[in-house]
Parts: sequence; structure tokens; C-alpha cells
Amino acid sequence: MSIALFRIAAALCFLAVALGAFGAHALRSTLEGRGTLSTWNTAVLYHFIHAIALLALALYGTGNRGAWWLLFAGIILFSGSLYSIALTNLPWLGPVTPLGGLCFLAGWVWLIIAPPR
Repeated sequence: MSIALFRIAAALCFLAVALGAFGAHALRSTLEGRGTLSTWNTAVLYHFIHAIALLALALYGTGNRGAWWLLFAGIILFSGSLYSIALTNLPWLGPVTPLGGLCFLAGWVWLIIAPPR
């Protein structure tokens, strides 16, 4: 187990919960006014699911560090761009989101084809 990767994953889980609560309470009227509440919620959902996967990989996936980093990059690119879009409505961030989605897909494919360790 990598303590550093475990702690990063745990911090990302904490951040997902915090951002979910922040969006549901403090930002709700702003996000509803912009019509981006569902975008925020999608970012939180994917962020949290993949942060939990990072925790599992940090505990048990010592041979699959590539998958860990791909899922990590997916959180940053996919969820990060959606959080930014929800808050700013900057359209140029839109093309970043699919790159994060590709990182998620590549991380899961890595786990499909990699031998278990």
C-alpha cells in the first residue's frame, strides 16, 4: 500500500463530500440561476465514485499504479472542468471534459487488461 496515494485518495473523497454539500447549500441558488446545478452534481458524482476507486487501488492495486494515475487525471480534468463550467459558464472549458472522460475509460480498461496483483 502506498500511504501517499491513499491519503490523496482520502482527501479527494473528503473534497467530493464537501463540494457536494457546498453545491447543495451555499451555491444552490447561484447554480440554479445559471442552469448548471445538474453539471455540478455530475461533477460531484464522478469525482466521488472515482475517488473511492482510488482508495481501493491505493490499498490493493500496487501493480496498477497506471490505472490510479489515469483515474486521478480523470477527476482533475472531468470533474474539475465541470465544476469550473458550472461556476463560470466559460465555454472553452467544454473540450477538457471529454479528455477527463477518456482518462476514466483508460483507467478502467487498464484494470480490465492488467493481471491482478
